[in-house]
Amino acid sequence: MTRFLHLFAIAIAVNSVLSTAVAQSTPYHAKELPPAGRNASVRLINPPEVEIARPTWVILRWTSSNPGGADEHFAVAHYGTERKQLDQVAKSHIRLNREHPTTVFRVRIVGLKPNTTYYYTVASMGGDGALDDLKSPELKFTTQ
Repeated sequence: MTRFLHLFAIAIAVNSVLSTAVAQSTPYHAKELPPAGRNASVRLINPPEVEIARPTWVILRWTSSNPGGADEHFAVAHYGTERKQLDQVAKSHIRLNREHPTTVFRVRIVGLKPNTTYYYTVASMGGDGALDDLKSPELKFTTQ
């Protein structure tokens, strides 16, 4: 019985050493990747459009070339009820897929007034707060 306990203790020690060695040798790709290079010429593929409209909120959607940079990104809309006075901002979080050449962005704008026309532009922004090199023309939507 003592021999069995001794062998059992050795097996546990070997397993512990092997587990530590495997954990320390985990390849880098299993961890968070460093940011990809930013795309200096981000362009709209599909222009912004209203995906869903309700009396007090809308979801805007657009597709651009992949902006690169950090995987953490935000869809951004600047909006307001007067042309050229887009003093309100809405942001929605997304994660980029480095393997895709394009990115679909969606931003939800809440707290809107029913039956009201809003003007807006869209952009994208990295998690570090830096805007990507993309801004749409000014467009408009009307809530229900």
